[in-house]
Amino acid sequence: MGEQTFVAETEKARSSNRPVRWNVRGIDLPLVLVVVALFAFGLVMIYASSPLYSINVLGQNYDYLFWKQLGLGILAFGVCAAIGMIDYHKYHKLMVPMMVGIIVLLALVIFGLGEYRNGATRTLFNGSIQPSEMAKLGVIVYLSYWLYSKQDKLNDLTFGLFPLSAILGVVIALIIPQPDYSAAVMIGVLGIMMFFLADGNWKQIGMLILLTGVLGAFVLFFTSTGQARVAQWETAMYNPAESVDQIRLSLEAVARGGIFGLGLGNSRSVFYGMPVAPTDSIFAVVAEDTGLIGGVFVVGLFLVLLWRGLVIAKNAPDLLGKMLASGITLWIVMEAFMNMLFVVGIFPVSGNALPFISSGGSNLLTVFAGIGLILSVSRRSSKATPQTQEGRSSRAVVDMRRWDRRGSVSRTRRPTFTR
Repeated sequence: MGEQTFVAETEKARSSNRPVRWNVRGIDLPLVLVVVALFAFGLVMIYASSPLYSINVLGQNYDYLFWKQLGLGILAFGVCAAIGMIDYHKYHKLMVPMMVGIIVLLALVIFGLGEYRNGATRTLFNGSIQPSEMAKLGVIVYLSYWLYSKQDKLNDLTFGLFPLSAILGVVIALIIPQPDYSAAVMIGVLGIMMFFLADGNWKQIGMLILLTGVLGAFVLFFTSTGQARVAQWETAMYNPAESVDQIRLSLEAVARGGIFGLGLGNSRSVFYGMPVAPTDSIFAVVAEDTGLIGGVFVVGLFLVLLWRGLVIAKNAPDLLGKMLASGITLWIVMEAFMNMLFVVGIFPVSGNALPFISSGGSNLLTVFAGIGLILSVSRRSSKATPQTQEGRSSRAVVDMRRWDRRGSVSRTRRPTFTR
């Protein structure tokens, strides 16, 4: 009896997948907690950074953006929960309508209905929708389903590089005239990343990198906005006192914050006229009010999000789940670090929001929708058989690409979405 009990316990331990202990009914608790923490911290910082912006720029009460963000957050959590409850395989029928809708919205921005704000035309309907934010998540999700369905044909140029380039080219061509160069470059990078995760041919990946590099160089060095951004970045690197107000005030805010900060609501940069303090520059207010400690706290939260997202991707039951979870996770973290690096002068002005923290509905709803898809993958993974979990538990997400050109998922049969 003792030997049988020992064998049963051993088999139970061997078949269990360690990350499942973090789950309750398939929901990854650390991921949920870190998202809640980021959003709550963002609400506090929006309340601290937005009074003058709300009054002087928007003509509203001092706490207008706080209550608006709170309302949007409640909606975003609902969207996240609804998306997470549905099996991610069932969304494949929505991919084409979703992508067509995003392209139509992008076209409306540049063909007459877009609203000019802060030197660019990026929004619709009185600033309530920014289609370029939706396009980032849309490209990840669409390419995940499309590449998953074409796995056995990706090495053929007519099924791999050419249609992928066409998809990305249309989206980027509609974003550049806004102009929103950071979004255009991000979408190019996301396309390369998704093709890599799908086990695309290395030669085609090289071509994509070359095309994206040529596009990026053209935007930076042969357009007036790109040249201005590069010049501003060079000035900030070598002579910060002479840089534009947004960069100069951000760097001053970081320096004033020191280690412990000036205290919540005591940011001087907000009163010195820092542009878009509750949105693009909110990390500068974080650094000034909460100091190095607060900045490290925010960075740590995003690193936890990266960890949990990649763990969920590692334990996904199929390549589609791996691509969705890893692609969305890497996108959110890249957006966050682009914003934070701009604030400290290491990265050129990008104009992208700090996910979960910056004020803004389009970005908030988009990243929460992405988190919902990651949770959907997590829930589906928790329902997999113990044998399946044991077989994949030792694989990292980077193992999806083998140096001998074999993917971590067998291609012996065509993928289907009938699950």
